[in-house]
Amino acid sequence: MAFIQSSRFLRNALALDAAACAGTGLLLSLGAGALSSHLGFPAEFLRGAGLLLLPCAAALAFFASRVRLPRLAVYAVIGVNILWVADSVLILVAGWFAPTTLGIAFVLAQAAAVAVVTELEVIGLKKSVSTEAEAVI
Repeated sequence: MAFIQSSRFLRNALALDAAACAGTGLLLSLGAGALSSHLGFPAEFLRGAGLLLLPCAAALAFFASRVRLPRLAVYAVIGVNILWVADSVLILVAGWFAPTTLGIAFVLAQAAAVAVVTELEVIGLKKSVSTEAEAVI
């Protein structure tokens, strides 16, 4: 398995991603009922999205605390973030929900934030150094 010596830049980008996931996850999971009418999404949908983000935040925080990481783990984070952005756009264009103007703005703003963090993670990955994998016995 290919490992990297993660750059400080990558660890900071992962920590930012973890904090954003945790904050958004808490907001959506705890405030779903109050946000539902303002955003135009069902409370169950918002709560589910929030609860999905919380373990992601924990994993990202763990990755951010490691100096040595499997390269595949970083690729997975980047891939999941790209999927999140694509799904955010899909939610708006598929007609599954009737979001309010605030709901549309919220989805687009968080998708843009995820895209920026993802780009920071790509830059951080490029600044990281490949290392030899240790043999597992």
